[in-house]
Amino acid sequence: MPAETTARTPQTRSGRVPAVRSSSLRAMIVPGMVGPYLAATWQAGNRPVMLAVAVAMIAVAGLNWWQAPVIARSAYRSLIRGGAMLVTVAGGATLTLLDGGVGSPLGSVLPFSLLFYAVRVPARMFLAACVFISVAYWTIVVLGDPVPSGYAAVYTLGVGGVAAICFRHAAALRSLRRRLARMSVSDPLTRCLNRRGFDERLEAAYADAVRTGRPVSVVVVDLDRFKEVNDEYGHQAGDDLLAWTANTMTAELRQEDVVGRLGGDEFAVVLAGSGPEEADAVVERLRAALDGVAPASFGRASYPAEASDLDDLRRRADHSAYADKAGSDRREPTAEGVARARREAGRRAATKVSRRERRRRSIADMGRLTASDCTVGVVYAALFAHGEPHRVLMGVLCGLGLLYGLAVVATAGRLSRSPVVGPLMLVNGLLLCALAVAVPVLNGGVGSATGVAMLAPMPLIALGAPLRVAVPALALGVGAYLTVAVALGAPSPWYVAMHLAGILAVAAACAFQGHSAARQRLLLTRLSKVDPLTDVLNRRGFEERFLAELEDARRTGRSLGLLIFDLDGFKLLNDTAGHAAGDELLRWVAGTLRAGLPEQDVVGRLGGDEFVVVLRSATEVAAAAERLRRALAERTPASLGTAVLNRDGTDFEALYLHADAELYAEKASRTRAPRRNRPVRSPVS
Repeated sequence: MPAETTARTPQTRSGRVPAVRSSSLRAMIVPGMVGPYLAATWQAGNRPVMLAVAVAMIAVAGLNWWQAPVIARSAYRSLIRGGAMLVTVAGGATLTLLDGGVGSPLGSVLPFSLLFYAVRVPARMFLAACVFISVAYWTIVVLGDPVPSGYAAVYTLGVGGVAAICFRHAAALRSLRRRLARMSVSDPLTRCLNRRGFDERLEAAYADAVRTGRPVSVVVVDLDRFKEVNDEYGHQAGDDLLAWTANTMTAELRQEDVVGRLGGDEFAVVLAGSGPEEADAVVERLRAALDGVAPASFGRASYPAEASDLDDLRRRADHSAYADKAGSDRREPTAEGVARARREAGRRAATKVSRRERRRRSIADMGRLTASDCTVGVVYAALFAHGEPHRVLMGVLCGLGLLYGLAVVATAGRLSRSPVVGPLMLVNGLLLCALAVAVPVLNGGVGSATGVAMLAPMPLIALGAPLRVAVPALALGVGAYLTVAVALGAPSPWYVAMHLAGILAVAAACAFQGHSAARQRLLLTRLSKVDPLTDVLNRRGFEERFLAELEDARRTGRSLGLLIFDLDGFKLLNDTAGHAAGDELLRWVAGTLRAGLPEQDVVGRLGGDEFVVVLRSATEVAAAAERLRRALAERTPASLGTAVLNRDGTDFEALYLHADAELYAEKASRTRAPRRNRPVRSPVS
């Protein structure tokens, strides 16, 4: 099966410096918040010692910020990061204990710190944070002033449950970004690197060679007479041959070497740490592996032995391939070779990201949050609420909420596909808010054991919801907390202020994290669907867009047209004028097609010199086709096929077959070349 490329590259040292400094700044939040509290309550006990602890915490964080470049280069940076976390936890625990215990205004410092770590650190460090904070928190429970029955247990279970959900949600977002990153640098057909991914990997390998003195080589592979495979056996056969080629080449290389498809039938290989002799051996091995199925011309160049810089390396590899092509007997792949490629080309399932995936996860996590909070409420009512006048009512409400949350989790997939998912989630949010307020009100207010239920959901809302939803929801939560505090009282104004300040700081960090992740997802989504050379839709992007247009056309009853363009003589241009000239022509063709169409129509490049167009209105397909053909004729002749929804087929496969047959009939009539019976497939699976 074709190898699938991994887009993830090791984080650079320069990229670690901002991460270290960002972590150091976050470590200053707790002592920074404590400062105004200490100043306003200086007459209370232990203030000088608490101030010294806060200053020490800021000093350690500041030292880490100052030494960020050194830490980023250190082999012990993970230990240093863990030590910094331990200092933050120990400092927060000391401040809480000196202020009176977990029921004091600073009692939320440790639980809310766990929410910070849930969205910012990897799994092992998050587990370490859970252990450190739990031990520190319960040490304070034992040594500090007494608190109401169940207070510490509810904080531990409630905040711990929210932290686990936030960690899970953040991990899912990271997984989504990784998959999008892989898609953005992988070729949709062969699963090896696309042009963008190959250029990035080559630049990284070259930079490493300059830094370390190790050699790096580039091998260029250009399949011989590949165009004739498409013309004689069909695009299905051509696609299978390309997939087989990528798979076969990958199998012949080391794990650290990478294969990229630069476009059409041109591949390239980066050989890190390999000089001219090693590269020659690789070329011969690849030539032997491809011979008989996909004969090809090869070129290679090495740095620093043969090239002076990266551009020179690329140029020499291309010239070497042209020389090999000119000096060899370029054979067309045989029918037996094409048949073998079709048998052995089995494709690995492409990395996919559903458009509804993030929505489904967000819905499910809101259900988990509801179930988690209500489970804590049920535990509190059953074990700790002895003597409370509303114990039964609290238990019933939390029990119903638990069932409701589990139902939301179970139906998240169905809800994500609902056309009224927005209103449904608004109702869900209002129910969660009402439940989060009702139980603390029944339990005595914000200072009660269940008062944290009003604040705990805020970080997840900030992390998972768009800002236009998160900001009003957070404002509603703050308003409800203040209203309950004023109406039913609170241990002190500073208790309310510090709890709100702490949770809003966590929510702000989560909102920044979520917003930054959303921007990255948008960029990666676009990159994964756009051809890096021509800036029109690639095969993956065109598949998704056409299926969406087809669904809309069926729903609304409008017409839909499909055009296929195949450039005549493009392979000859590449072979005689070079790939740079071919690339420039492809960019011009894409721009000309887009300029000749209304904005709502769609242009895509399926690979090589094959372009496709979707006309959202098919009333003038013939006129649009001829207009575009005349525009392209300024620089290149092109064969053209057309199809119209419901006239020539009712799905993409039928439309593509009709347009493809029309294109090849036109090409055959113009070239007078015989055409074999050949199967053709839709590029949309």
